[in-house]
Amino acid sequence: MKILVDTNILFSALLFPESRPAKALFHIVNNHNLVLCDYIISELRDVILRKRSDLLADIDEFLVKLPFELIPAPLQPCKLISDPKDHPILNAAIIADVDIIISGDKHFLSLEMEHPKTMSVAQYLDTET
Repeated sequence: MKILVDTNILFSALLFPESRPAKALFHIVNNHNLVLCDYIISELRDVILRKRSDLLADIDEFLVKLPFELIPAPLQPCKLISDPKDHPILNAAIIADVDIIISGDKHFLSLEMEHPKTMSVAQYLDTET
């Protein structure tokens, strides 16, 4: 199964290695195919620069150790999600035929799509563990 995790999940996993997002990420890389798009990686770097610049050196090591498939994020508009910042991520997930998007973002969690399915970390852990 191909699973894309949103920026907020990666940020939480990096900050809090014992957190539920970190446990979900660990489960995904050990049991499924983790997918990230270039937009998520760029957004993660921006968030770290703004909120925890002391972790900038750690992000490269984190990403090097994390096995994932990198996909491009097309920037064209998407009418399926209300937040324009989420368009590239959703477009990338659809084009890459991702099965699940895991996010803490209300815009993703309010989507009512069959494919890709959107889930919170709690929903994912409840169904997978």
